[in-house]
Amino acid sequence: MPPSKGRRFRLEATFDAPSDFAFRWCTDYSPEDPEIEKDDYERRVLSRGSRRVLYQDLGPEGKGWFLNTQTVTLRPPGNWHAESVGTYRSWSIDYSVRALPDGRTRFAFDGIRRITPLAGRGPTRAEVEENLRTLWTRFGRALARDYRRTSGGSARRQRPG
Repeated sequence: MPPSKGRRFRLEATFDAPSDFAFRWCTDYSPEDPEIEKDDYERRVLSRGSRRVLYQDLGPEGKGWFLNTQTVTLRPPGNWHAESVGTYRSWSIDYSVRALPDGRTRFAFDGIRRITPLAGRGPTRAEVEENLRTLWTRFGRALARDYRRTSGGSARRQRPG
């Protein structure tokens, strides 16, 4: 079966924190991310450098398991790109954060999602869009909580609570 051409998904959100904090927070890939997402996968960060992060997510999917490997290229101060290759889907995503005049941040997600033959039919476009909105709403709330907790200090995440 030939690979899927993919579907483009775009999302914008506003975060209640400055853009430098939002960039560090969003690119601080962490084993705690599944808790923020309210999901049950396991994240393993395999390598982390000043311009590249490599991590894997492993979790249950239907009657089996999924494995996603993400290679993230950091382009500070406000951009990063992720290539994700997974059991059921692959993504190519460009992210950006931009300062707003009121001290908040405009976040943008622009990704192409391709399903693999193992995925079968996969979720509908509306389901993927809703999942993305829910995910980034949760991340935005956690990011704002961490910013308030640290008063603009370190962007290391606090465990959700």
